[in-house]
Amino acid sequence: MLEAADPGMAADGDAWDAFGFYARQLDRHQLSNTFYRRATETKPGDPQFWYNLATSERTLGRLAEAASACERALALDPEMRAAVLLRSETIRATPEANNVEDLQVRLAQTPDDQAALFFEYALGKELHDLGRYDEAFAAFARGASARRRSLNYDVAQDELKLRRITETFREGACRLPGSTPDRHVFVIGMPRSGTTLTERILGGLPNVRSNNETNNVAAALMRSSPTTGGDVFDRAARADFAAMARDYDAMASGDGFAGTIIEKLPFNYLYVGPILRAFPNAPIVWVRRDPLDTCFAMFRTLFGAAYPFSYSFEDLARYYAAYEALMLHWVGLFPDQILQVQYEALVANPAAIGPGLAAFCGLSWTDEALNISRNASASLTASASQVRGNIYSTSVATWRRYEKNLEPLARLLSQHGVDVKRVG
Repeated sequence: MLEAADPGMAADGDAWDAFGFYARQLDRHQLSNTFYRRATETKPGDPQFWYNLATSERTLGRLAEAASACERALALDPEMRAAVLLRSETIRATPEANNVEDLQVRLAQTPDDQAALFFEYALGKELHDLGRYDEAFAAFARGASARRRSLNYDVAQDELKLRRITETFREGACRLPGSTPDRHVFVIGMPRSGTTLTERILGGLPNVRSNNETNNVAAALMRSSPTTGGDVFDRAARADFAAMARDYDAMASGDGFAGTIIEKLPFNYLYVGPILRAFPNAPIVWVRRDPLDTCFAMFRTLFGAAYPFSYSFEDLARYYAAYEALMLHWVGLFPDQILQVQYEALVANPAAIGPGLAAFCGLSWTDEALNISRNASASLTASASQVRGNIYSTSVATWRRYEKNLEPLARLLSQHGVDVKRVG
């Protein structure tokens, strides 16, 4: 149906914008971009259309175009908070070109902290780019505090959920010796830990594609689980895993693609057991990063509805400890089916780590996969801007620049049993 929407046809801006939205939902990002562009051409005075185009340009890695579209949106609506933040996320601030003064003025004129938090995260990001780390941390902390106050969230509920998963899923499975890895590859780990980089490297190999982040695993599991008997965790452990496999495969490869398919969703660490019951030979790639760097990278990111634990040090420390305990549970059950990739080692020597990563996934290695800047596939994650350049190691040991500010977080992680080695 979307293909029938010829960009040359007559339609109003709202129709083109709607086409763009639905194409985006269907992972048709080039087509979505075309539609969003037509919306701005048809109705150039609508700031929302320019913002939607900016998000599309960023998804496709066209960062200069994304920043330009943000400027167009702000010229029409100077108060569009999301465009202010996206503008800062798509550029690297320099002493010669930055928005720090504009952001400081906006903050001085914005008494509502829920509106101001967008400006705080934008300001923190640009101050970080400029090496003004104490000021950057103060901005991130103000933004995170405002975001946390808006949430009705109790980390104890998540801690309980992760414990229930370990209590109800205790049955392991072993890949048969000599068996061929399944064509579905699952990349998991905490957000901002290097999962997107790993996905981009694997996605650069021949006959491989990424489906980006979907809820297909959770949806297939829920549809294959009994509707009665115990809580949701008990029912998930008693799912019809053959049915789950069929359902997931149909969703993941409905277009007939016959190659290897990557599913990169950090939260799939919740479903490692069911995944490996449905696909006993599926490669699971667990990307790990220094805990302090991981938690701080989340703390300085304004997510949407996801990751409500990321806006306070106490919540972060408790959730990270629960996450790590769950992952070690999965490793204990499936030691041969989970490959642990250390982010710091990957960026330090990708040519050494890459071939082993590919072999684990049953893929043929080529050094061209390391040229991630040539990978034009869409990225919708918080790392969408960072993965458009070459592989870099400048994010390793970010904690060193904020060591004094992060001391309370390091202490809390240690108190909750996390080994804070401070890699780098």
